[in-house]
Amino acid sequence: MNLRKISSLTALVSFVLLMVTSVILYIVPAGRVAYWSGWRLWALSKEDWGAVHTNLGFLLLLALLFHVYYNWTPMINYLKNSAKKLSIFTPDFTVSVLITLLVFFGTLGGIPPFSSILDLSASIKDTANEFYGEPPYGHAELSPLYAFADKVKIDLDEALVRLENAGIKVTDKKQTLKQIAEDNQLTPKQIYLAMKPTGGDENKEMPEDAPGGTGHKTLANICQTYDLDSVKIISELRKKQIQVELGKTIKDNAVANSLGPHELYAE
Repeated sequence: MNLRKISSLTALVSFVLLMVTSVILYIVPAGRVAYWSGWRLWALSKEDWGAVHTNLGFLLLLALLFHVYYNWTPMINYLKNSAKKLSIFTPDFTVSVLITLLVFFGTLGGIPPFSSILDLSASIKDTANEFYGEPPYGHAELSPLYAFADKVKIDLDEALVRLENAGIKVTDKKQTLKQIAEDNQLTPKQIYLAMKPTGGDENKEMPEDAPGGTGHKTLANICQTYDLDSVKIISELRKKQIQVELGKTIKDNAVANSLGPHELYAE
């Protein structure tokens, strides 16, 4: 076996697979939605893809270290100037550094096209979030059944009856929705839907805690969802020296007032 060839080919294969996992993580729904809806791609969950991506990254790093070791002479030649003398900051190396720094600081500064790449990912994720459905609040699947029922304003005893009628086994009200879902080969979202009273719109009341994805919704959308008087909301916030716009997202309104999305929601 030739270790030089193995290191180079391992770097190539792990790089290709890393690109695949990068694309998947680029479009995967937000964690709260993926865990809530039981999202999977090719039988792997978001957590599985994240773990594979991380370990492939380490494999690529290790393979590249061996690749550099076995190709040290050619690499050094890349850093030689026209006089064949070693010079780290050759024109080629300088351009490489500048390109890397441009991407680094352009991303941090939110400058197109780097911001556009992130915006596209956010747009794809938001579409996926709407398709799969948001949980009532962040990581609701980790809440014990009794606490979850209290949070979403559902009578626990009635919910247990509905779950039993749906053929869903619950051994203890202290079980989390995730545990109940796994025991019954369902998703936390399906457990929630089985718990809910049929008909009517029982959850128009604004939750105490901001539901998942609230930061990406506009103030107008929040007011419409919970039947809130938008004029009164804006007026009350202005009394607290908080200036908001209906067409802006909760996140953007919060940033404009030096607040976090959850802080603005609480106001």
